[in-house]
Parts: sequence; C-alpha cells; structure tokens
Amino acid sequence: MSASPKPAVQSRSPSRTRPTDAPFLGVGVGLRPAHYPAVLERAGEGRLGVDWLEVLSENYMVPGGRPLRMLDAVRCHAPVVLHGVSLNVGSTDPLDEDYLDALDALAQRTDPAWISDHLCWTGVAGRNLHDLVPLPYCDESARHVAERVARVQDRLGRRIALENVSSYLSYKADVVPEWEFLIDIAERADCGILLDVNNVFVSAHNHGFDAATYLLAIPPERVFQIHLAGHSESGPLLIDTHDHPVCEEVWDLYELAIRHTGAVSTLIEWDDRLPSFDELVAEADRARAILERVTGGGSGDGFDGGAA
Repeated sequence: MSASPKPAVQSRSPSRTRPTDAPFLGVGVGLRPAHYPAVLERAGEGRLGVDWLEVLSENYMVPGGRPLRMLDAVRCHAPVVLHGVSLNVGSTDPLDEDYLDALDALAQRTDPAWISDHLCWTGVAGRNLHDLVPLPYCDESARHVAERVARVQDRLGRRIALENVSSYLSYKADVVPEWEFLIDIAERADCGILLDVNNVFVSAHNHGFDAATYLLAIPPERVFQIHLAGHSESGPLLIDTHDHPVCEEVWDLYELAIRHTGAVSTLIEWDDRLPSFDELVAEADRARAILERVTGGGSGDGFDGGAA
C-alpha cells in the first residue's frame, strides 16, 4: 500500500487555461475568528501575506453581527471564496431551499470568486450527522448527485466545486474507484472540483489505493481549487483533523498535482489547535514556492499586493 507518487504513472497533458469562473488567485488560508485581529492588522499595513481567504459559508449565513462585519472588512483587502459543509448534496432528503436562499444572499453580498462544498451526505430525514459521509461509488449515486448539483447551480446562477472527502468506510455497492465517481459527477453536472490533496492521501492510506493514480486521473480543466491540510493518526487509520502542518508526503503529492493541473488556487486549511497567523502564512509561503518553481506562477489574479 502506497500513497506516494509513482514515476511510472503518466499525466495527461495539463490544461493551462483555468475555467473562466475559477480564476487563479494564488495561495490563501482559511479565515478563522481567532485570526481576525491579525488579519485586520496585517491587511491594514499592506502585509497580509496571502493572496486570498476562504470562509466557511455557514458561519456567515447570518442576518448581521461581527462575522459579517469582519467579512466586509477583509473583502477590501483580498478576494474571498465560500466553502460550505452543509449542502448535503448526496442525501435523499429534498434540497434545503432555506439554506440555498441564505447561501445565495451571502454570495450576492460578498461576490466570492467561487462557491464549494463536499461530495458527501451529512444527514437524512432531517437529522444532521455533523460529519462528511461518503457515498456508494455507483451509477445510481452519480446520477442522483449530479441532478442535485445541477439544481443547486441553477439556483445560485453559477457553477460550484465539489470537494473529495476523506473516508473511513466503503460500501458493498461500490463499483468504481472514488476518482472515477468524482469525475463522472463533475462531467454530468458540469461542475468544478475542489481537489483536497490531503484527503486523497488519507483515503489512499485507509483504503489501500495509490494517491498518484487518483491525482493524475483528475481532468485539469475541472479543478477550481486545491486544499492542503494536516492529519492525525488513530490506530491504523489516518484522520483528516486539520490540526497539524502539511506533511512531507502531501507536499510531494501537491507538487505532482500542480505538474498535472498547472497553476491552481491553493489553500492551507487549518481548523483545530490553531497556530498563529504568521505560522499559517509560512505554510502558504511553502505552497507558493512550489507553485512558482513548477509553473512560474504565484501571485494570482487577485488584489495587487496581497502577498506583500
């Protein structure tokens, strides 16, 4: 079982043209409340250190208060992207129209570069599991999810990106590997992909497939964004905890992914045991260095001076 790149695997010729609805922004980090003061201070001094910021949609789908004031303030300094965890696109429950209304209102307010959520289900019969549960990798699931994604995109008036989740279980109904399932849905729904390299590494370890094979199968033109994060060990499993620095194996896989896709907006994702904002910027700097070395890009199409 290996999650490291294999030289024998050949990449298809990468598309250097990103989708028009997914501009290359450079390297960003997730905006977390603990970092609000540092972000405002650094941005005000012209030294934010990152090119863009990703916000958790549900934290800002509110009528007012500090989160929205902060979001309005940071948008003056850097582009933002909305990333959700509650679309529940894989569920058999009806799509939550109230949720979509709130998400659309937030998008109208913030004008995000794009919107993303997860290829998973998070609840059924109105009950939220508070987890990102994978789906059976079969045609019935693919048709079901693609139809729902198309409806979401029609409602929002834009294409969205679906993120591959880390997984710790499989189904007897699985008939194709995860990457073929993800690609099938993206092509049926004509949506983008948020390629989480750490999730690929975690799932490859847990299920015994090759991470490089997964990454090199993804159509470059579908990739809106890349996530990088840290994980933890729990017995024989790796768990996607977002509470550690990016490990060396994931950095290697990131370079492989970028060589395949070309320059893609990249995010350092850290949600627990938060480091200082300076430490996050240092992780972002490492991603930018890889981007620059591999593709010659780094600052993106975002605001001038974002990485000053």
